[in-house]
Amino acid sequence: MNPAVAAGLQIALVVAVLALTYVPLGDYMARVYTTDLALRWKDFRVESLMYRLCRIDPRAEQTWYGYAASVLGFSLASALFLYALQRLQGVLPLDHGLGAVSPAVAFNTAVSFVTNTNWQSYVPETTMSPMTQSVGLAVQNFVSAAVGMAVAVALIRGLVRVGGGGEIGNFWVDLTRGTVRILLPLAFVIALILLSQGVIQSYRSGFTATGLDGNTVTTALAPVASQEAIKELGTNGGGILAANSAHPFENPTPISNIVEILAILLIPVALTRTFGTMIGNRRQGLTVLAVMALLYTTVLAVTMAAESGTRGVAANAAGAMMEGKEVRFGIPGSVLFAVTTTGTSTGAVNSAHDSMSPLGGGAVLLNMLLGEIAPGGAGTGLYGILVLSVIAVFVGGLLVGRTPEFLGKKLRRREITLAALAVLVMPALVLTGTGITVILSSTTGYLGNSGDPGTPGAIHGFTEVLYAYASASNNNGSAFGGLTATSDWLQSSLGMCMLFGRFLPILFVLALAGSFATQRRVPSGSGTLPTAGVAFAGLLAGTTVLVAALTFFPALALGPIAEALQ
Repeated sequence: MNPAVAAGLQIALVVAVLALTYVPLGDYMARVYTTDLALRWKDFRVESLMYRLCRIDPRAEQTWYGYAASVLGFSLASALFLYALQRLQGVLPLDHGLGAVSPAVAFNTAVSFVTNTNWQSYVPETTMSPMTQSVGLAVQNFVSAAVGMAVAVALIRGLVRVGGGGEIGNFWVDLTRGTVRILLPLAFVIALILLSQGVIQSYRSGFTATGLDGNTVTTALAPVASQEAIKELGTNGGGILAANSAHPFENPTPISNIVEILAILLIPVALTRTFGTMIGNRRQGLTVLAVMALLYTTVLAVTMAAESGTRGVAANAAGAMMEGKEVRFGIPGSVLFAVTTTGTSTGAVNSAHDSMSPLGGGAVLLNMLLGEIAPGGAGTGLYGILVLSVIAVFVGGLLVGRTPEFLGKKLRRREITLAALAVLVMPALVLTGTGITVILSSTTGYLGNSGDPGTPGAIHGFTEVLYAYASASNNNGSAFGGLTATSDWLQSSLGMCMLFGRFLPILFVLALAGSFATQRRVPSGSGTLPTAGVAFAGLLAGTTVLVAALTFFPALALGPIAEALQ
């Protein structure tokens, strides 16, 4: 089949399924997170039991201070539990002789999975036991995604509520509802579909077989299907096998590839409908969705064009840029997956991003540097683009002299400061981490590509470092592949980027939600800037690109742009 036709059919299928699920899933999530539904918590026996065991009153609400303290407390407890589980792995059941995980790797992994980053500086088959994978990593795949969704819903409540004490919900109830009513049922269905395509589910350590050359080969097994489903659905990305979604046990067929792409996009896309439904104006949700779609399709078109061309002897011989890509997916399936995973903070990969063309690799890198809002992670994408909407309204108000208001709430100095701080966290982490790392003399020993300044190897090596810190600071988790992130500096610095990149924006977003919740609604007038429609969509998209361009263009010019011009 012609590659262009194959790409078009795959994209059309993804769009069609998302369109069919958009309204029912979005409205269902809105019903799940409404306050009135919390009053009927006794109808859900699993939730009722959890509330009683944890002594939670589902009818109680929290201010942003209490909500933020609950998020941080839960995440800290999760990180400590996951760290201890890895360090005690050798004395727990289903160890398969792997022994305890080293302190540095255990710390990095605990931080990574709790922050929904799922960066992996280890080989899963030879490091993590089925017990650690199932009880530790898979559980964090659920709850870290539920945390992101809860924060997004808390911001929506702040925009909806008028006056009062500034309550924005109950974190423990939102966490429970998101996990039990949304993530678990969807993950169960997706796991069954993946099983039907040949994704494995086993607690055996592996099996041995004799190869064509007569040598014995040992192949690792794992409970893949159950973790693969939530890995994609929760925009987590951490593979239970080292090759991630390029492994035939994780992603065996083109159909499973499409299913995984759909799983990644399902919740972030439908949350825009949830947003519109909860605020009582669905045009607002469609406007946000339109901006996400515009940014996504632009990056997809650029990456598809870059990877479909030929550059170099090997590419000319193959007829396309097939280096580092699975033949069973081809260019279309690989590019669609790469753009989806870097635009959603997922981090799963079905091809080697390090072997992409300079322009293609630069495009997926830029996809992360935009803030991963196209459409972003489970919850993180929605609250990220709403923060940018606040910035866009403020900028638009300055340009035309109109009153800065967003959904009937005044944008005062406090709101603008909080929105600006939330936006600035990621660039500060990426540029600081990259700058320090590239000047360390030991860094070249961990690069897959290096050389004299100005040479292609040195330029590509810089891109590897920039990609790593962009991935960690955006809680994405994918890697360019050439960087060996096993040194103490890389383990610790990337871990700190994951922590600050996750929780500082959450704190600012929750503070913003609390500030909105205490305000009374301002009636819209002739001086109010409309925030629904084509004009505002263009303003929001332009603001997003402008922020990223002004911040990261010098770094991109030293990396992928310079390499593309070689």
